[in-house]
Amino acid sequence: MKPFLNDDFLLQTATASTLYHEYAKQMPIIDYHNHLLPDQIAEDKQFENITQIWLYGDHYKWRAMRANGVPERYITGDASDWEKFEKWAETVPYTLRNPLYHWTHLELQRYFGITELLNKDSARRIYDECSAKLQTPEYSVQNLLKKMQVETLCTTDDPADSLEHHQAIAAAGFGVNVLPTFRADKAMAVDDARSYNAYLDKLATAAEVEINTFADLEMALRRRHDFFATVGCRLSDHGLEHIYAAEYTAEEAAAIFLKIRGGSELTHAENHQFKAAVLVLLAEMDWEKGWTQQYHIGALRNNNSRMLRELGPDTGWDSIGDFPQGRALSTFLDRLDGQDKLAKTIIYNLNPADNDLIATMIGNFNDGSVAGKMQFGSGWWFLDQKDGMEKQLNALSNMGLLPRFVGMLTDSRSFLSYPRHEYFRRVLCNLLGNDVENGELPADMELLGRTVQNICYGNAKEYFGFGKVVEAAAVTA
Repeated sequence: MKPFLNDDFLLQTATASTLYHEYAKQMPIIDYHNHLLPDQIAEDKQFENITQIWLYGDHYKWRAMRANGVPERYITGDASDWEKFEKWAETVPYTLRNPLYHWTHLELQRYFGITELLNKDSARRIYDECSAKLQTPEYSVQNLLKKMQVETLCTTDDPADSLEHHQAIAAAGFGVNVLPTFRADKAMAVDDARSYNAYLDKLATAAEVEINTFADLEMALRRRHDFFATVGCRLSDHGLEHIYAAEYTAEEAAAIFLKIRGGSELTHAENHQFKAAVLVLLAEMDWEKGWTQQYHIGALRNNNSRMLRELGPDTGWDSIGDFPQGRALSTFLDRLDGQDKLAKTIIYNLNPADNDLIATMIGNFNDGSVAGKMQFGSGWWFLDQKDGMEKQLNALSNMGLLPRFVGMLTDSRSFLSYPRHEYFRRVLCNLLGNDVENGELPADMELLGRTVQNICYGNAKEYFGFGKVVEAAAVTA
């Protein structure tokens, strides 16, 4: 019987252990997609206690607590930070076989050196020890990132954002490359005319241009796209139920824009046409700059309308959706490829039933211009756990080239989430190690070790061109 969370956690063979400890473990982290707040990095925020850094905004934990019968007062309500932590500690033993059980104890070990299991009895001791450490300089936000060997991280930012915090971080030069990502979902969020027009006014201010026509919208987005590039941006991102690929003409897109800018709601067909037009426009802008475009597809969001009204979005009421993905995705990528304007692309899938679909779809649009140009993104959201990671890795291996994979990301709002990279690396090394032990792969440690290091770090650094960005961002700052 192996001890829980020992050095060979998740590593079932000697080969897996060698691959992890001698090749994967020491690699720096490139976290090319997350939801960390740049202002907290810029100010080198110091959290007062473990609840603030661990439970605030973490809807993974919130969902588990609700399932365990914890009243909302102790989750997002007015209970004290200690009371909220105590309720989480009481919930942890019920998360057995949920990835939260692994993540919780990995984070306690890696950041705080705590090997004691978290439960009701240990809650007070762990709360006090972690909170005391968090109040020391070693546990400031910037030092936490350094502790985890983070080399580059990319936040998620709206086109109207000022990026002042990214500029301040670059000027300070604290040792981690913190770059923005262009997430323009609100520029195509035409489901409600009033909120969309309010957003356009905000975007117009940021771009210093009046937005009265579709051409004005394009100009505003291009200006912000250009500005993001000066601050080191190399990626865009979208979070969509599915790709929008309806047929449209330039004249139709312009007319639809005038309709909603005038305050009128769109029909279902107009909604899809407009979103398709904006998606193509943004994709072409990414191609022009050599950026990588990311598409997170398949989430069915805000299912609980009562709690959405009370707490707002991103509070734990989302699930996997069952949207048809293939035809629209094919049409969209083919539309760009047909004009030779298809940028490097990463597709993240939330429904595991679509894994093979996505893994084969990306193969349709590799053109030999860039190794691994089209990527099947790592296990995302509900799938960034052992089973989800293994299924994604297996689909990618079966249908494409695993050694060209750009690896893991946190997709997290927490500065304590970086052990997820370790978790992924252990899963990857275990899969390869098992294949070697079963005689399915050669015991060529030079080949396997190089493959592991590239997936963990090297591929992402080359694919995104982050070495060049560090220099460009430094000059801008």
